[in-house]
Amino acid sequence: MPKVSSVIVPYTTYLRVYEPLAAFPEPERGHWARYARRPGRPSYQDELRRSLADLLPTPPVPVPVHESSEAFVLDVDGVVCVCPWRTRLRGWQALGDLAEEFAPTLLDAVLPPVVRRQATQDYERWLVRNPDARPWIRTATWQVPLNWFVLVSDEEREHVKGSAGPGAEPPLLRYRTPMVQARRRVARGLRTLKEAIDEGPLIDGLVDVGRWLEEFHPRSLVELDYGGLVHVVPAGELEGDHSAADVAEGIDALRRGDGAAAGEAYGRLVERWRAIRDLRSAN
Repeated sequence: MPKVSSVIVPYTTYLRVYEPLAAFPEPERGHWARYARRPGRPSYQDELRRSLADLLPTPPVPVPVHESSEAFVLDVDGVVCVCPWRTRLRGWQALGDLAEEFAPTLLDAVLPPVVRRQATQDYERWLVRNPDARPWIRTATWQVPLNWFVLVSDEEREHVKGSAGPGAEPPLLRYRTPMVQARRRVARGLRTLKEAIDEGPLIDGLVDVGRWLEEFHPRSLVELDYGGLVHVVPAGELEGDHSAADVAEGIDALRRGDGAAAGEAYGRLVERWRAIRDLRSAN
């Protein structure tokens, strides 16, 4: 597969679900089984480069004309699991969030209104034929939503510092957990939060991600990946980033009725992610 660019695209983080082949109906199951045997499969950076390349023509192409046939693949205890890209579906869904990310004048310059209207109309027609469609990947820019950390534990944290030179290993920070464990943590977290605090973004976000997880096979794997954010956050700060532990500590403190301990855990999270948001403002 040709690369659009060798430039690393930063900023985006990911929440992915890898489903076993048995979760897919035929003929899609056969496609993914053959795909999993292919060498040289693309990375998340390749997907981002393709999407960015579509914005270069005039007029730009905000959503691919055809759905991607690519996926990420894992072997989970001898079971092949795949995470389809579904780039076209995710592109349509992302268009609805752009108004919150950009000022109207900037948004109109990047994606003219006529282009956005056409994409929205295409999506509405497509949904009539595919009412149960859902993405296997969720993304965020310049952050990891706090509700994502509820799904994982610090023991599942994997951090690679990366190296320089030929064949260098890129930096990495991610968590992987079985679906049943992620669902259990969502249920426990929601029960505690609803008893301890008023309704708000954290509860709403956790309800939303919990409903999303219910759409997948119970033997799936859930992956929280810092993605391109590892390239813009200083290595020392990544080393000390144990946000999942802070979230778990805060929820446990609320469960015990220890507001002071919960406040301390939340304070660490706010300070850490404020520093990352400051990087965004300075960029």
